[in-house]
Amino acid sequence: AGIPCVGLTTSQTVETLREAGAGLIAPNYVGLVPGEIGGDTIFGKIIRKEIPSNIEYEDDYCLAFHDISPAAPVHILVIPKKPIAGISRAVDDDAAILGRLLITARNVAKKVGLSEGGYRLVINDGPDGAQTVPHIHVHILGGRQMGWPPG
Repeated sequence: AGIPCVGLTTSQTVETLREAGAGLIAPNYVGLVPGEIGGDTIFGKIIRKEIPSNIEYEDDYCLAFHDISPAAPVHILVIPKKPIAGISRAVDDDAAILGRLLITARNVAKKVGLSEGGYRLVINDGPDGAQTVPHIHVHILGGRQMGWPPG
């Protein structure tokens, strides 16, 4: 099967994998056992390229792709490759990846030309927050004037 890492913090997982002889660990494998890259959601399948998507950006930690049901002229989702069910399920050890999500969102927004006019970043959490996929994701919305209040 794999090395049990469920419920461990990122640093505990890295230590467990190293003790098991895993050697150098790719960042998108931290905290996961083989076969769980990206988790078992539609986003995990997109990360593993099991489902096609219009990818705007990818690195070892994050993936940004265009939403298939856009709510604005530009609607891109930025997701971590590490499966985190939602912001309320994140732990303190997730601070680096959560920060990276926001920096990646900023960079992608600039890449697609949203920097000058501005854009909105949204993170939905849980059923009352309208989260539809249990994998944290940042929505980049732009290309038009946003209304307020958003909900």
